Amino acid sequence: MTDARDLIQPDRGQDATPIHLVNKDGFEDFAKTLSAGQRASLAAQKFDGSGYQVGIVPDGDGFFAVGGVANPDSLSSWCMAALAEALPEGTYRLAGERQPGVAMFGWMTGQYRFTRYRAEDKPVGARVLLTTEIARMEALAAEAAAEMKVRDLVNTPAEDMGPAALEAECEALAKAHGAELKVTRGDALEQEYPMVHAVGRAAARHHAPRIMHLMWGKEGDPVLAIVGKGVCFDSGGLDIKPASGMRLMKKDMGGAAHAIALAGLVMAAGLKVRLHLLVPAVENAIAGSAFRPGDVLKSRKGLTVEIHNTDAEGRLILGDALTRASEEEPDLIVDFATLTGAARVALGPDFAAMMSRRDETAEAFLEAGKANDDAPWRLPLPDSYREWLSSDIADLANAHQNAFAGASVAGLFLDRFVGEGIDWVHFDTFAWRPSAKPGRPKGGGAYGLRASWHALKQRYGG
Repeated sequence: MTDARDLIQPDRGQDATPIHLVNKDGFEDFAKTLSAGQRASLAAQKFDGSGYQVGIVPDGDGFFAVGGVANPDSLSSWCMAALAEALPEGTYRLAGERQPGVAMFGWMTGQYRFTRYRAEDKPVGARVLLTTEIARMEALAAEAAAEMKVRDLVNTPAEDMGPAALEAECEALAKAHGAELKVTRGDALEQEYPMVHAVGRAAARHHAPRIMHLMWGKEGDPVLAIVGKGVCFDSGGLDIKPASGMRLMKKDMGGAAHAIALAGLVMAAGLKVRLHLLVPAVENAIAGSAFRPGDVLKSRKGLTVEIHNTDAEGRLILGDALTRASEEEPDLIVDFATLTGAARVALGPDFAAMMSRRDETAEAFLEAGKANDDAPWRLPLPDSYREWLSSDIADLANAHQNAFAGASVAGLFLDRFVGEGIDWVHFDTFAWRPSAKPGRPKGGGAYGLRASWHALKQRYGG
């Protein structure tokens, strides 16, 4: 993984190539300051100041760069990402007194490459950006590192990112921050987290199910619980997915990746919370021991669940994890899950669906997302749809039998396992970018991570 902190450095007056930011409206005036040869160079590159354009202009024995942005005076997280991707190795600074601000985030994430299995044919060295905004630099580097962590975990194939690998990630996180980690597996898992065990019991032995529970912070501080769905591969179980639906199911642990990354941000910043991170990790496999349509599972909460569809497994493991989180009487629970295709049909790949019991909490997360270029979209939890999860023989079913409101109905299932009165936010996130954009390569990606992080900082005084 690219180390984000190596890509942004304090500006101490060292040599650096200047970058000029312009937009279409200001390009003509900017061009008047250039020599005829320099204008011809930009014209040959068809540079006119449009967003995400990159121009390289000869200047004596060197060059300077020009980047097209919507508004040079109000940069977004992604405004400089195309520059970071296209420029040659070297050290850069913005021309004049301008500072990159939040655009540092895209500068860093734009240089991400996943090279675990194949090295780049022509790797380019680091493009380092200088800034005098030292405090902002450190904060944005931490966010970029968290984004890259999600990408690395989601991009890794299921054979190398099974439950044991997620456990290793939690172990490393606990060691880095002096946290306590408890891992429950085997007979204890069957007794304490019966739905986690049932979903994962058909997997090969080296992908055996488990749940990780990391604890950090002072007793007496507000309890923050973060929960992430860790289905490391989802075949659909006996209700098997088609081949096309299975192709990307290595990403079905994307909720766990988000939760691990967010917990790392919380601990690194020292938020004044008592953190509980819960990651149930399974492979939804097909074997003689697989749970079946029509089975009735007992949950940690004591509720019984009739299985209408074995491909609605993520909500089962989350149900047990949310029950355990609720036992700590938390001030807030935040969960992440690649839970429903319905959320993608409704919102496409660029927005995480978000649900919340409380309007004021939802608004805080929405505003934090809008302010940090990571806006989720709120979906409802309608009481009138709860009846769709009714069962003739159990307390509830794990899936409804019509094609309506799939994301919200899944959220209503989870709601049954969150303790009464507890503040709760649920993200149904895609964790994958189907096509590249500046700063956001095709592959694993975080949605709702920055929104959550900034909302938590505001809530707990970070």
